[in-house]
Amino acid sequence: MRWCVPVTATAVALIILNPRPGLADAEVISLKDGHQVTGEIVAEKPHALYVDLGFDILRVPREQVLHRGKAGEGAPTAPASSRSAEADPTGFFTSVLLRVAPVKELVQKYGEAVVSIETPSGKGSGFLINDDGYAVTNNHVIQGETRIAAVLYQDVPSGLARRRIENVEIVALNPFVDLALLKLPPQKDLKFRHVVLGSLEDLNAGEGVFAIGNPLGLERSVSQGILSTRNRNFEGLVYLQTDAAINPGNSGGPLFNLRGEVIGVTNMKATQGDNLGFAIPINYVKDFLRNREAFSFDKENPNTGYRYLDPPRRLRVGRPSGTRSTPKEKVSARATEPPHAP
Repeated sequence: MRWCVPVTATAVALIILNPRPGLADAEVISLKDGHQVTGEIVAEKPHALYVDLGFDILRVPREQVLHRGKAGEGAPTAPASSRSAEADPTGFFTSVLLRVAPVKELVQKYGEAVVSIETPSGKGSGFLINDDGYAVTNNHVIQGETRIAAVLYQDVPSGLARRRIENVEIVALNPFVDLALLKLPPQKDLKFRHVVLGSLEDLNAGEGVFAIGNPLGLERSVSQGILSTRNRNFEGLVYLQTDAAINPGNSGGPLFNLRGEVIGVTNMKATQGDNLGFAIPINYVKDFLRNREAFSFDKENPNTGYRYLDPPRRLRVGRPSGTRSTPKEKVSARATEPPHAP
């Protein structure tokens, strides 16, 4: 009995080394990550191809296919890439179907991509989406702030190292869906780890999920639960609902499925009940990232909500700048000035 397996780098490597020989109808499928799959296509669905490898059936998402051609026709080879298969044509983020794995293993693999976002007024969570240092968080985590820092947690031989990065840049904001895109400055001795963005296509209520974040400042906390529903409506927007513990400080952190793919951004909870957490669906996040130029942050634009105006200056207490005083008024003004007045 044949069974379906997800496309992973390991699976593809095995496919290349062990193609099914002698297939009259075999096709060569070139993938965006530079690998090739050779086999007979036994079914074509709107979102996937099913390839007969002889010993099992492989499901290949259509969004990963770069080229198809008959075996022996000299189909062009996909260009090599250091990234995994990308749904975004610019390579700004990664989206690929992963295999199911234990939560412990997934936390170890993707925990370094989850960061703590710190501002003078509070603390939240975020996650890196590529190795250039771009990170996603909630708009409300950084709202009204421009002095932003990110704290990363690195696995080193001696244990876990906490590293704080200052001067984080605001790239784009969308207050309507509560999303923000940040840019961490490059670090000479640090390579950024990033997450993989998932899909809502095969997501169903009852599936296992887990969140990583900093609830109440308790860094690198992991909570696990199920997806209660995938379409909870609040004020015209759809949210994922989960019973995984979500608390203040989790805001902006990732909600993972059991394949380790980010399916949402945690952003709120019900205060009048327990086990009622909510996350922004990943399709909203992808749309925000693809259209990030439309949401570009400009601190000089008064419509962004960030305004830093110089305070008015005056020569003497009680008199606007630019007016002249009489000698008598000057004496009276000096008597009423505070010790450190300008």
